[in-house]
Amino acid sequence: MNRTIEKVFKGAPEHWVGDGFHVSNYFPGATDFEKRMSPFFLLDYQKPEEYAPTTRKRGVGAHPHRGFETVTIAYQGSVAHRDSAGNAGVIRPGEVQWMTAGGGVLHNEFHEETFAKAGGIMHMIQIWVNLPRRDKLTAPKYQGLTNQVIVETPAEGGKGLVRVIAGAFEDKKGPASTFTPAHMLDLRLRPGAKVRLPTPKDYNTALLVLQGKVKANGAKAATAGEFVLFKNDGDEVNVEAVDDSIALFLSGAPIEEPLVHYGPFVMNSVDEINEAIEDFNSGKFGDLKD
Repeated sequence: MNRTIEKVFKGAPEHWVGDGFHVSNYFPGATDFEKRMSPFFLLDYQKPEEYAPTTRKRGVGAHPHRGFETVTIAYQGSVAHRDSAGNAGVIRPGEVQWMTAGGGVLHNEFHEETFAKAGGIMHMIQIWVNLPRRDKLTAPKYQGLTNQVIVETPAEGGKGLVRVIAGAFEDKKGPASTFTPAHMLDLRLRPGAKVRLPTPKDYNTALLVLQGKVKANGAKAATAGEFVLFKNDGDEVNVEAVDDSIALFLSGAPIEEPLVHYGPFVMNSVDEINEAIEDFNSGKFGDLKD
């Protein structure tokens, strides 16, 4: 049964994250629902934007996280990551950085040096994925998901690709290791492409259109920058591309636990937030020099 569309909306006015990412927030801030897309807690979208060449570091310097994971997807441009757990990596177009902050980590994110010197278009998304209580303080981890490991399968009739980052599509499983069940699919579709996306009825589910126009479950076409949120009343979403399109499909099992958010910390109680602040201030998240 097709899911009903609950709402279609665009993100909040753009704001700067550091000096390298000019993003629009879709949730929780723009829509004021912290649990409606659980386990996905936050989505910031940098639409395609030209950056002039520079020799200085451009991005976000060292900052802390605890209690969740950050997922950065590059569509254009290149992003470099380093963290206080000793992990480092660069993602290029089509690739993903999946960092588990867990019990606490410092990290930075900058335009990769060669890209910054040449300048060019940056187009990316960052998603925060909540962790369940049992895993809030797990050891930090980093997954660099390159184009070589992201699984691709043809859309119906060969009119495009479904790239499986996490979860599954048909018989293909994505490379990302997750703590709770979640599907994250990168859809690259040509005009007329049709994709059937089954997902359990209780999973919170949405589609963000990044390029072109797509119809979801036969409704009016959603255009670039529009976020389609589905009700939990069906077990599939059917997507049809009107023209050359890129879209991100998110669907995951909700984490039914208390949630308290303060800045870079996502925990289950105010006491845990206060503990995170104290641990950060006392240096327990490690050390990272930009």
